[in-house]
Amino acid sequence: MLVAQILAIAIFVVMFVMIILEKIPKHYITLIGGALTLLLVFVVGMGLVQHDWSLAGQSISKTLNVRSIFTAQFWYTHTESESQGISWSTIFFLAGMMIMVEGMARVGFFRWLCMRIAMAVHYKTIPVFIVFMIASAVLAMFIDSITVILFLAAVTIELSQLLKFNPLPMILAEIFCANLGGSATMCGDPPNIIIGTAFGYSFTDFLLNTGLMAGIGLVIIIFYFLLVFKKDLGIPKDFKIDVSSIPHPKTAILDKKGFIVSLCIFLLAVVLLVTHAQSGLTVSTIGLGIAAITIISTGIIAGKQGLKEIFSKVDYKTLLFFTGLFIVVGGLEQTGILEIIAGFIEKVSGGNTYVMIAIILWVSAIASAFIDNIPFAATMVPVIQSLSAVSGVPLTTLAWTLAMGTDIGGSATPIGASANVVGIAAATKSGHPVKWGYYCRKSVPATIIILALSTGIIFLRYL
Repeated sequence: MLVAQILAIAIFVVMFVMIILEKIPKHYITLIGGALTLLLVFVVGMGLVQHDWSLAGQSISKTLNVRSIFTAQFWYTHTESESQGISWSTIFFLAGMMIMVEGMARVGFFRWLCMRIAMAVHYKTIPVFIVFMIASAVLAMFIDSITVILFLAAVTIELSQLLKFNPLPMILAEIFCANLGGSATMCGDPPNIIIGTAFGYSFTDFLLNTGLMAGIGLVIIIFYFLLVFKKDLGIPKDFKIDVSSIPHPKTAILDKKGFIVSLCIFLLAVVLLVTHAQSGLTVSTIGLGIAAITIISTGIIAGKQGLKEIFSKVDYKTLLFFTGLFIVVGGLEQTGILEIIAGFIEKVSGGNTYVMIAIILWVSAIASAFIDNIPFAATMVPVIQSLSAVSGVPLTTLAWTLAMGTDIGGSATPIGASANVVGIAAATKSGHPVKWGYYCRKSVPATIIILALSTGIIFLRYL
């Protein structure tokens, strides 16, 4: 088993380094890593070297996890089963939500919403600043944060040109709030989807646990950003708003009938997610069901052109990235490396639950500030599962700790989360480049505040 373990670690480390260097597209890196895991770790390490073809075959089967798709529990159950290897629930759910979001984007829903919010506060900069932060957090609870920032940043830049303010502070605040809002629900951020599908947690479970921390944190963060960014907005004192020069929200709607249908589909998705613990519908069923409704309705309303527009914008690379990643992590899992890591954390903490929680939360956050939080979360899920079994600490406590650490830590640096990269790119393109120093001076203190708040709440509520 030693050879298989060494190969699994080597593949994982090289994959992580390559992801950080960003020289090759991430989905290529994880897919190659996955293929090498199947070949070197299982076939060579277990089969040829250890002469245990039965173990090799079982490990490959568990890692690919294809059989789970053809079980009734995958589609309908009141307690979603824990799975090893590729989490097809995560991939199917993500794919379904991507299709729904692209359907909403096609008809102009997000742009309309942003313009409507700005209009509701009479285009006054400080109210727009506050409401856009709240909107960013709320939207990110249900929709991928990348999509949220894409549209919020675009509207923020347009409004800044009309209202004569610096859009950079508002975009940075929106980025942080999107990451914070994403931590509140199971579908808000990819690490939460991974954690939720692995342990069978529901939308409501996240909302009542990480959602509470995110909600309290949002109130504090709004005051924080108002304090640090008030001067940076740079609004001329003698400037008067010419409301007539601002486009009406109605102009954002590109397909009225499609708009209404998309809104109904979105509301249906929210209802199904909130009630899936009671209905027994798994996230796989919900994701693919919502995707099917979106495809059918788009085909009826917009025909082939509408369907082509949706499918051309779905992020297939992310789905492939997840697939390869789960296989590589499966190699660590099947060779027992993750159990060793769990034992090490338990030993370092000396069995002290408070120290263990602090290690998981803050190490997750620091790691997520510099590396992609998705592979980190996927790696840590089986680690905390083993850690719970070894230490006796409830798995739910460790799960909420891991979720907050990975979700919030990414806000600290410009490369910590995909939403950060997208928002900064939009600001730079509009003539407002973001320097690392400026970004970190504003976002690192905010990140520390939320992490400290989360640590306190976890200690008081769960220990």
